[in-house]
Amino acid sequence: MQADFTYEPVFDSAGFQLAITILADRDTVRGQLREDAEAAGFRILECCSLDEFASGASGALGDLVLVDCAEADAAAVALLSRLDMRAGKSGAHIVVSTTMASLDAVFGCFAMSGAQILVDPCRAERVIAIGRVLAHVPNLRLRELAEEDRLMLLRLTEQMSKIAERLESLSPGQREGGGPFRFESPTQAFAQQGEEYSASREKPPRLPPGDRIRRIIQARQARAKFFDAELFADPAWDILLDLAAAKSERRRVSVTSLCIAAGVPATTGLRWISQMVDAGLLVRIPDPHDRRRAHIALDDTTADAMARYFEAVGITADELLAV
Repeated sequence: MQADFTYEPVFDSAGFQLAITILADRDTVRGQLREDAEAAGFRILECCSLDEFASGASGALGDLVLVDCAEADAAAVALLSRLDMRAGKSGAHIVVSTTMASLDAVFGCFAMSGAQILVDPCRAERVIAIGRVLAHVPNLRLRELAEEDRLMLLRLTEQMSKIAERLESLSPGQREGGGPFRFESPTQAFAQQGEEYSASREKPPRLPPGDRIRRIIQARQARAKFFDAELFADPAWDILLDLAAAKSERRRVSVTSLCIAAGVPATTGLRWISQMVDAGLLVRIPDPHDRRRAHIALDDTTADAMARYFEAVGITADELLAV
């Protein structure tokens, strides 16, 4: 089965066709990745299993590296870490698909390359990931599309526009040009008009106890029993709530756990986490006992903003009002 899209061959600024390396242990997946990469206009540089690549001569990576890693054993983790380092230095793009069971181990391997990580993806999701890479290629030309393809692109464009509008509305106090996740610190309180300015020196609020925050989370989750869960999908807020509760409880949060807390498909949740890390809302913390793994936590500024939010709505470390 061929992919449902076809690009002209894509070239870099020097006129060379973009190359791709495909690493996958499963024959079926490897075959699909090859077909989709060729349909997208890439030149296949290498297409083999992870073990074959690891044991062979270390050649060029190509402009894009597609990896399918269903089981993150020690050898796979070591290879992924090397790929991350090489791609980070060379500027190559990496798209890696994995399973929920291996997500924490795989996520911990990528800190330099900005890899796209897909969790239990279907073929269409892999194609979309390739498309995201192609979106950065200048002067990309699509061959003539069928009418049904045009309608699909129009629907996707409309959906993305709605998502962008929603993101822009999340942070009305964002810095100019700071993106949808940027926000300003709460403004300082000043004396009344006619008096000298005097910044408030009040002690900043603390996060409420974790069990109180989790009551809010449980109340949000209970809505899915009575309404379609998609009506209330708000992964960014669910991520912030879960991390706020964890910080109050002094508990570390794994990427897998946070993806579940986001209440959306794991790949979508992971994309939100990555965007929020890039925006400075969240921080990535290496596991002190296993450097190959990483945890996610609130940035100090974000934790302060969450504490101020809870205080503003009447939820403090000392009391809990009805929510």
